[in-house]
Amino acid sequence: MRVVFFVGKPVRANAVFLKIDRHNGGKGHTEGNPRMSEVTAAAGALSDGFLVAFPTETVYGLGADATNAAAVARIYEVKGRPVDHPLIVHLSSSQGMSQWAREIPSYAQALAQAFWPGPMTLVLKRSDLAGDFITGGQDTVGVRVPGHPVALELLAAFEKLGGRGVAAPSANRFGKVSPTTAQAVRDELSEHFGPHDVILEGGSSEVGIESTIIDCTGAAPSILRLGAITSEMITRVSGLELGVRSFEIRVSGSLESHYSPRARVVLGEIPNPGDGFIAPAFHPTPQGVIRLAAPETSEDYARVLYSALRDADEQRLDRVVAIPPVGDDIAAAIRDRLDRASA
Repeated sequence: MRVVFFVGKPVRANAVFLKIDRHNGGKGHTEGNPRMSEVTAAAGALSDGFLVAFPTETVYGLGADATNAAAVARIYEVKGRPVDHPLIVHLSSSQGMSQWAREIPSYAQALAQAFWPGPMTLVLKRSDLAGDFITGGQDTVGVRVPGHPVALELLAAFEKLGGRGVAAPSANRFGKVSPTTAQAVRDELSEHFGPHDVILEGGSSEVGIESTIIDCTGAAPSILRLGAITSEMITRVSGLELGVRSFEIRVSGSLESHYSPRARVVLGEIPNPGDGFIAPAFHPTPQGVIRLAAPETSEDYARVLYSALRDADEQRLDRVVAIPPVGDDIAAAIRDRLDRASA
């Protein structure tokens, strides 16, 4: 894990970027720097109003001080994201939830206790702290405590500097495939970064797809975006049957077409020679077909899905055939992502 700074002209596709290590005078990366020094440097960048791409257990996020409207505006600029799409506020613990929400139902508290830190976002009625530039003008705000040690260290270090939360969508261009490695962030966003923005490395994301988003503004929870926290898990912890989804609440990843590579994604067909192929391991690879991933389990499928789609683009494939997994666990979230990628 290391902090990487990019130096160059952030809006030119042909700009030259230099990796700089803050601990040796800008002469390149030096191995063995203490992790907390790097995390503290990244927290300082957030406090100064710059962007930090950081690892979470789901995907890499592109973070800014959630109370700094100008810094948050740069997230939208770098991603090319519509300004009415709300962002998720990342916290170091559930104790920060009360700063951002004015009403927290008891079932939301139970879900937070059971699944945080982890791949779950709770949508609550917003407090005055949550500005329109975070919520997309809605009366709700999404909050979560990520389950990645580097992310938690970053959030805690930022709070020690006076920060109250980090707003972060996935660290990719809007509508494209979410990144699960720091290299994927570099490949997609480096030309859009400024000289003081930071990428904080933390290995590959363990879950591999975005968090479950749960609407907690009604009498019972309802799922707004599928993820690793399933409906069965939510019902078991909350003691409530899931409510009907409110389509009035806008959340990330809710567009019909999303998570899309340049290659065309088709589902359930027999691949032709030259096609990319993503399917559970028990499906054989037809002759001449390029196997992109052969996951053994649904959890493996989620973990490798986005990297496989990115691999297809790196190989300049025109078409990717995917056979979705079956089941009601994280497989349902994978099918959701593949449906949107193929749309």
